[in-house]
Amino acid sequence: MSRVAVVTGSNKGIGFSIVKLLCQRFDGVVYLTSRDVERGKEAVKKLEELGLHPNFHQLDVAVRSSVEIFKHYLEENYGGIDILINNAAVVDAGFKTCSFDEAKRVIDINYRSILTMHELIYPIVRNGGRILNISSDCGHLSNIRNKFWIEKLSKQDLSVSDVNEFVEWFLESKKNGTFNVDDIANGASVAAYRVSKVAVSAVTMIHQKEYDNKNISINSMHPGLVRTDMTAGVGFYNVDEAAQTPVYIVLDAPQSLKGAYVWFDRKVIDWYDYNADYYFKMKTITG
Repeated sequence: MSRVAVVTGSNKGIGFSIVKLLCQRFDGVVYLTSRDVERGKEAVKKLEELGLHPNFHQLDVAVRSSVEIFKHYLEENYGGIDILINNAAVVDAGFKTCSFDEAKRVIDINYRSILTMHELIYPIVRNGGRILNISSDCGHLSNIRNKFWIEKLSKQDLSVSDVNEFVEWFLESKKNGTFNVDDIANGASVAAYRVSKVAVSAVTMIHQKEYDNKNISINSMHPGLVRTDMTAGVGFYNVDEAAQTPVYIVLDAPQSLKGAYVWFDRKVIDWYDYNADYYFKMKTITG
């Protein structure tokens, strides 16, 4: 049976470069996925012009039925998968402020999709498999300044329901107008993105504990400030450089690397150190 790697949201940006590098290095079938079929097929064509041959499947991570269709396809054709990189994500349309509807969209795509993938796709990851959630420096606990949530998210027995409660607290505050910018670092710039990525980093550690007995490694990582559409072209790395560490984590890192929050330079960072200087600073983009 063929080994299989899947990268979500991979028709452009870091996801596209991860697929490209996996096609060069992974001994198996690589799936480029995207919400939009035409854009996905165009991305595959670009890689084929480089002599690479990824497979394509439509996947909208925010739509449960789309994930279910993909799951059944993978089971029927391969029996399971070996590598899953959850890369699909969006950022707040307005860097400084966003509406409730926009915040919900960011949360649904960036965080709640991980819960859907956990429910439907994680169970078909084979023994010894690897799952990587692309997080961000926005996903470090130091992005949160609300003392109640710092303490709650720092619990060693943190549960998915705790993380969901944190996300709902944020969304409710956006809905009813009680959101306090002092609760999020850096004047609450890209607040929905920060909350979504903190939730992703937190739930990564929870899911790892569930899968320890199956010898599956589940980690999250910050890819660095990368020049993509999401950063309006500002960044220290191009997408091909940024793909190096994610591919290292799923192909080369020791299987013992589990439940970690990894920085772009491959160092494991203490996610719980809320006093650290790891939080995202808007000036890195605006100058």
